[in-house]
Amino acid sequence: MSWSQVFHTSCLVLLVQLLCLEAVPISLDKTKVNQPEDKASEPPPSVDTGLHYDRYLREVIDFLEKDQHFREKLHNTDMEDIKMGKLAKELDFVSHHVRTQLDELKRQEVSRLRTLIKAKQDIEGGNDMAVDHQALLKQFEYLNHMNPHTFEVEDLDRLIKSATNDLENYDKDRHEEFKKYEMTKDHERREHLKTLDDEGRKKEEEHYEEMKKKHADHPKVNHPGSQNQFKEVWEEADGLDPEDFDPKTFFKLHDSNGDGFFDEQELEALFTKELEKIYDPTNEEDDMVEMEEERLRMREHVMNEVDTNKDRLVSLEEFLIATKKKEFLEPDSWETLEQNQAYTDEEMREFEEHLAQQEEDLHQKSSDLQKQRDELERQQEQLNSQKVELQQVQIEENAIPEPQGEYHPLPLGHQDMSQNHPGMKQDNHLQNQIPHNTQDLSQPRFQDLPPGPHQNQPTQPQLPDKTL
Repeated sequence: MSWSQVFHTSCLVLLVQLLCLEAVPISLDKTKVNQPEDKASEPPPSVDTGLHYDRYLREVIDFLEKDQHFREKLHNTDMEDIKMGKLAKELDFVSHHVRTQLDELKRQEVSRLRTLIKAKQDIEGGNDMAVDHQALLKQFEYLNHMNPHTFEVEDLDRLIKSATNDLENYDKDRHEEFKKYEMTKDHERREHLKTLDDEGRKKEEEHYEEMKKKHADHPKVNHPGSQNQFKEVWEEADGLDPEDFDPKTFFKLHDSNGDGFFDEQELEALFTKELEKIYDPTNEEDDMVEMEEERLRMREHVMNEVDTNKDRLVSLEEFLIATKKKEFLEPDSWETLEQNQAYTDEEMREFEEHLAQQEEDLHQKSSDLQKQRDELERQQEQLNSQKVELQQVQIEENAIPEPQGEYHPLPLGHQDMSQNHPGMKQDNHLQNQIPHNTQDLSQPRFQDLPPGPHQNQPTQPQLPDKTL
């Protein structure tokens, strides 16, 4: 068995196959129990754990796999010592070349996390949302972010503990998501009934009950992990005589990667025949989301019964011991999902209250946004009115010619004196030199004033008397 397989066996971080993939019948050469030696030496394929730091986790393992000293220490370290951090301390003895690669890997991961956190802060800050700094810092739990430059013993220790804890809670989170899915589906059905009249509601209820009965009408489901269940796989999937059933041979046939363990994916593949009895993707009454939840329930049950050291793997030894128990030979009947409702009435009531509160909050937020929109539109109308008024004033001002100087109109009868009195004609050149504001055209000119005692009369030239 390769080093990576041993590591997957010893540490939960590296062994959990958590993505719920639809199992398919195992395609093996049933005439051969032992796999070819070259195939058995191949490491198992990389599996995404579903963790947000899955890539970082797998790359760390790939680099550590290159160090001979670390591989040797791993062979002599049990599960409890790994959890307590004893394996992580061996990092001090890893070669300089591997440590340098781990340092660079950590720097890239810290940079990636900082970019993601910055983007999340920008989004939440832009939406006027309070930023949960503690939740953001929790993203760094699997490494020491106070030292972003070098990969140390603490980083490996944190990585193992964080991944172990996260993966152990993964099934619990999946169950909660399924419960929420079922309650949402039931809530939407009830809300739909409210929109129908009495006749339509009656037909819908009758159809719903009919679908429930059709789904429940299926062949008997064997108890997962029982002799009857494995014999059925032995006969129908493997094509072997059920009378020749042999637990050890069965284990080797279905240990698809040949590492000596049933991991969670290999175990779930054994339940395909049982699930096909209950669920058919072409049937309206069968929900494929429920099928995957049923698969998870079966796998968890077998793990609880068989996995005695709780490492989330079933070894050949554990499997053979389980086949000798009464629960394997004479199991109880298995209750499927339709016999076990995923939620209680109290949980459903709380769920609907939560939905109602969410709807009320959304309605209030929508109302507030509408008020803000109306206010903005009112302000925009005011601005548009002011703009129109300002443009009108500018147009009126541009239509009035600007006066060149002070202007005083002449009294009636004096407006064309220069034409009626030739003697008053002045040189245009001299007249242009006289400023307008120095003439009072409203007063009679000097020549027009009648003679008086205060003014000397001009002497008139004496013309020769031509008559003489």
